[in-house]
Amino acid sequence: MATLPTLFVSHGSPMLALQDSPARRFLQALGKTLPRPKAIVVVSAHWETSGGPAVSLAPQPATIHDFGGFPRALFEMRYPAPGAPDAAERAAALLEAAGVPVGRSADRGLDHGAWVPLRLMYPDADIPVAQLSVVRGAGPAVHERIGQALVALREEGVLVLASGSLTHNLYEFRGQSVDAPVPDWVSGFEAWMKARLESSDRAALLDYREAAPFAVRNHPTDEHLLPLFVAMGAAGPDARITQLHASFEHGILAMDAYAFD
Repeated sequence: MATLPTLFVSHGSPMLALQDSPARRFLQALGKTLPRPKAIVVVSAHWETSGGPAVSLAPQPATIHDFGGFPRALFEMRYPAPGAPDAAERAAALLEAAGVPVGRSADRGLDHGAWVPLRLMYPDADIPVAQLSVVRGAGPAVHERIGQALVALREEGVLVLASGSLTHNLYEFRGQSVDAPVPDWVSGFEAWMKARLESSDRAALLDYREAAPFAVRNHPTDEHLLPLFVAMGAAGPDARITQLHASFEHGILAMDAYAFD
């Protein structure tokens, strides 16, 4: 069985599920380039829990439409993949063995941070999927440790898919078109992250809120970047980090994707 990379993808706006863009086309092609996983554990920025991460044991996870003000077609979309309770329990066991307290949800469905990229990557919805939450109020180092506990999943045929956004300040959204110009404070942060990721400068990455230009402007809260650190940790200490995609949407959303392998 081929060892899978871990992935970080930027899911952007829910309109990614409907609206053509370079990021959408990238995700549509991405699943075809990977060995087929036996299950997927998705770390989504849109599921936050307190005190520690949680896993979803739902056998048939519902499609959660956790947004408002979008076209009806988005609310009619479903992603009927089977759940992956065995992979979720395995992840929970690995975390507990590493001393990380883990919650369990019997019925948590797939929020749009999970189902939007999955629907593009694996449109047949035939690979079992479970979600893993990020921890509210915990920073990058905690999420890297969560990932480090999950290293074994890669060798067991489970894809760790981290879904967030390389930049995410929706307070700056002013109705810009999908191809709006990119301000310096967005492009500067994206370039800094790319340089530090490709050089595996983990110390700088973990301290990004102090070290990176315009960090707090791009992430007033950092839940959308935290999945990246889980992916980084879950690939192991010697992983090669490769940028798979870079584009911008609506001026303010950097849609970068990375493989950790």
